[in-house]
Amino acid sequence: MTDHIYVAYPEMAEGQLAPLRAEVVRAETLADLAVELQLGKALRLGRGEEASGGREKQSILSDAMEAVIGAVYLDAPWEVLSQLVRRWLADRIVVASEGPGVRDFKTRLQEYCARHGQVAPEYRLTEKGPDHAKQFLAVVHFDGVERGRGEGRSKKQAEQAAAASAWETLAPELAAAATAAAP
Repeated sequence: MTDHIYVAYPEMAEGQLAPLRAEVVRAETLADLAVELQLGKALRLGRGEEASGGREKQSILSDAMEAVIGAVYLDAPWEVLSQLVRRWLADRIVVASEGPGVRDFKTRLQEYCARHGQVAPEYRLTEKGPDHAKQFLAVVHFDGVERGRGEGRSKKQAEQAAAASAWETLAPELAAAATAAAP
């Protein structure tokens, strides 16, 4: 990925390339890819993991995807691996290249609050469900107001979903401000 991103985006500074690479190879991205490829169906799991929904766990799926990529690396010529990984991750690279933190709504929301002199966003979490299938609900507040809600299989996913929801509600306000600032 590093080689591909470096060659594909020569105009980007190092400070932009590193977050782009991190976005593309993070555990969530690899787990999503594993789901798309239905890798969970091919996993051999112990009885405990099988019973606790291991075929759908993000950590197991991302590790399995890394293992598949590693196996191709060991068995195939470099060009085959490179083409395969680029094909699997092409759409995600394009989305992530639109700007650092494009999908990181928590950071965007934090920066928005800082720019507008508001207190940093506060996330309140609740959870439900058994340990093997836990669901989290996050509610984000800032400026004394609830701004968004989101759910996820991890606290981080729920907070990102809540921040994305808040960002969507801010979009009209941001567009109006940009229009007002235009000459």
